[in-house]
Amino acid sequence: MSLAFTKMQGLGNDFVVLDGISRPLTMTPERVRRLADRRYGIGCDQVLLAEPAHGSEADFRYRIWNADGGEVEHCGNGVRCMARFLRDQGLSATDRMTLETMNGITRVELGEDDMVRVDMGAPVLTPSDIPFRVPERQTLYPLTLQEQRLQVAVVSMGNPHLVLRVDDVDAAPVASLGPLLEAHPDFPNRVNAGFLEVQDRDQARLRVYERGVGETLACGTGACAAVVAGVLNGWFDARVSVDLPGGRLVIHWADEGEPVWMTGPAVPVFEGRLAAGAE
Repeated sequence: MSLAFTKMQGLGNDFVVLDGISRPLTMTPERVRRLADRRYGIGCDQVLLAEPAHGSEADFRYRIWNADGGEVEHCGNGVRCMARFLRDQGLSATDRMTLETMNGITRVELGEDDMVRVDMGAPVLTPSDIPFRVPERQTLYPLTLQEQRLQVAVVSMGNPHLVLRVDDVDAAPVASLGPLLEAHPDFPNRVNAGFLEVQDRDQARLRVYERGVGETLACGTGACAAVVAGVLNGWFDARVSVDLPGGRLVIHWADEGEPVWMTGPAVPVFEGRLAAGAE
């Protein structure tokens, strides 16, 4: 039987989105890698699967796999695309919904012009909960990488993020430093590495090297983590426009204990069916 899919993108972060509500689907790392392959499959940064919610607190369950086949906790660009997919496919009749992820409930509001607003939840700042192997919480942590001594912020937005402030994001060594930061032994579950250029109190530029993917055009949770790190270190005010290679996200974070709100686009690209045997 062929597999129906929708290709979607949020600021160039691209997804293969699947309906596991109308027809149950079993995902394996091998299947994810085939779907994500840009030569032999459909091609994407992540595969997203809609499923029935486990309990009564959410409308749907939402699962995410990186291109390497590993299932992950959260994806900010993906959650916007999933909400748009659920409405466009007629699986939801409302512009407001709650989605159950691996680590909690996410509220989503669909607006005009493909824009979607998401309650990303309160950031996790306790190192052991991120997880990050350091003795105590700080706003900036010293991190030794080979012979380099870096100062980084570390935040979880449901998935672990490291934020390194740089003077010029265009010149940042994302390709060389990103894989080393991702695999740093102080992060038992690996880490997403963000390279942040602070332009003003309400303006930033960001590039992100994602776990299991590499550098992507955009990362929603990475933008949230960067703003949280900036607010905690006194670099930003509460509302920040974050420019990523794929476009702009607007992030708002009032204070500790409060949720991070993210607003950005979610755009369908095309629909198709993958031939039996190809998936």
